Amino acid sequence: AKLDGYFDKRELPMYKDKPYSYASSRRKPLWQKWRFTAGVLLLLVALLYWIGVFSSSSTKAKVKDTSKSTWSWLSKPAGLQVNWDERREKVKDAFVLSWDGYEKYAWGYDGYHPASKKGTQMTPSGMGWIIVDALDTLMIMNLSSRLTHAREWLTTSLNYEQDQEVNTFETTIRMLGGLLSAHYLSTTFPSMASLADDDQGAPGEDLYLEKATDLADRLLGAFDSESGVPYASVNLKTLKGIRSHADDGASSTAEVTSLQLEFKYLAMLTGEKDYWEKVEKVMKVVDDNGEEDGLVPIFIYAHDGAFRGHNIRLGSRGDSYYEYLIKQYLQTSGQEPIYLDLWNQALNGVRKHLITYSKKSHFTILAERPNGLTSDLQPKMDHLVCFMPGTIALAATGGKTVAEAKQAGKWGKKEQADLNLAIELTKTCWGMYKTTATGLAPEITFFEIDNPPRSEADGPSTPPADPTATDAAAEWKDDYVIKNQDAHNIQRPETVETLFYMWRITGDEKYREWGWEMFRSFVNYTQLEGDAGFTSVANVLHVPPKLRDNMESFWLAETLKYFYLLFSPVDLLPLDSIVINTEAHIFPRFQLIRGLKTGWERKPRDKDGRIIKVEEKKAVEVEKKKQGEEEKTTRKEE
Repeated sequence: AKLDGYFDKRELPMYKDKPYSYASSRRKPLWQKWRFTAGVLLLLVALLYWIGVFSSSSTKAKVKDTSKSTWSWLSKPAGLQVNWDERREKVKDAFVLSWDGYEKYAWGYDGYHPASKKGTQMTPSGMGWIIVDALDTLMIMNLSSRLTHAREWLTTSLNYEQDQEVNTFETTIRMLGGLLSAHYLSTTFPSMASLADDDQGAPGEDLYLEKATDLADRLLGAFDSESGVPYASVNLKTLKGIRSHADDGASSTAEVTSLQLEFKYLAMLTGEKDYWEKVEKVMKVVDDNGEEDGLVPIFIYAHDGAFRGHNIRLGSRGDSYYEYLIKQYLQTSGQEPIYLDLWNQALNGVRKHLITYSKKSHFTILAERPNGLTSDLQPKMDHLVCFMPGTIALAATGGKTVAEAKQAGKWGKKEQADLNLAIELTKTCWGMYKTTATGLAPEITFFEIDNPPRSEADGPSTPPADPTATDAAAEWKDDYVIKNQDAHNIQRPETVETLFYMWRITGDEKYREWGWEMFRSFVNYTQLEGDAGFTSVANVLHVPPKLRDNMESFWLAETLKYFYLLFSPVDLLPLDSIVINTEAHIFPRFQLIRGLKTGWERKPRDKDGRIIKVEEKKAVEVEKKKQGEEEKTTRKEE
């Protein structure tokens, strides 16, 4: 079932790491006690949904006629000379329209429904979900007056002393991450949306850090499990961790391993080692499972740290585990090589087990193994997977440009191969947009592939097609299979995130141009009539599209921010001096200081990444010693 009326249940959204159709039950509904009846009803609802009977998943609100507004530039042909500063200002205009609509119709509410012009809360007095998530975007876009209003709300209305269960991961990446990013930008770049209230010595100097520390101390309750793996949720008032209400109580692997950047940065700021040690222990517990080739199942139990099931994917519930491996290495300026080792092992595993190619046009696909690495490959990519190409490129250069990496002598066959993979996967993600009538990507895309699937070792049988071809009947589009139930778009950022990284790292202007086309599609098909702003789309396959009545917080925090940075000069937040969390919040890279250090080691592995048992380890050591002695003898004889 779709999440209509989701906020009315006072639940936190889980869209970042879960498909939009995911619904976690916070309270046990009465009908669950009647399983047979419920089963029949669910089957009936599913059937009706499939044939499109329900209208509640979409809204009758109209898309704005952009030819008769300040957006009339959309209908004008592009000039020969591109002015990226002007394009960046158009993104800022879209943000301002979205923010002002929220400010007018739903100020202080956690959820904003622009079509009905109302807001809803997730907790009794609100979490500042949209406000806090957008703080750093306000700063980067230099929107001082709007930032002042946001700070006033934080000062007078934001209170975490609420008897409410919240999702550990979402609250960390959006709220804690948003506050920490605001602290970093306001202290390091005081000219960004300059305010006297947050100047050194001013009463509000530490507002963001104080709120962040208060929230972090409450979130630590989630880590009070037998294994140290955090529970899916935590009560903000009682500080009690709460196991997931679904999935046999297991936590999401991506969720428990995507808290590290935030808590490590807070540890560096405050000197409180507990923040560091709590999140670091999770990494050890996960790695001690010794999964093959660095690819981990998407569920893990908090009580014992063991994985649940064998589902391997880099989409929902798996994605940011891999993202945070390389970003933890970069965050501490390369001083924790253990995370680079984990990243390299995982990327090799991806290439070995998950890369395949579409049947006709030979697009590179990052697929799934729902039943483990020995099971059949499923040719499916969530839009969430499209973070990966940009992350691969980031890892290849560490945030430098390719030219800089080559000049520094840090470029070889591996780095080039990784970049080539990133380029091809970016092309596949771009094709998700180009293949639809609206120019907007669906939530999930399937692909036609060979049987048996071709692996990366096989390579594509011919060079891949060019998804920039605009012909509606272009043959390459046949490889993309979009099902009606997956055809919605909830303003996700992953592809424009990758375009931003690819542009910064390669310098290839085509990634900016692709981003501009994407932005035009968002403006053309998701902007509402009037002043309410932008909303989600129910089906990207039809023009005009049916709309949904919801603006995601990450529309402001991520999607528009990445568009803005994509069209900005490269010296705005240089990649080699920052690390960006999975909600697009900006943190600095730093040195290991204040006694902070890597507090764990990996257990010895075999060539496939599986843990070597004690007996095997001894045998390996004996063999190595024997080989060493033989080499010494040979050298003496020579």
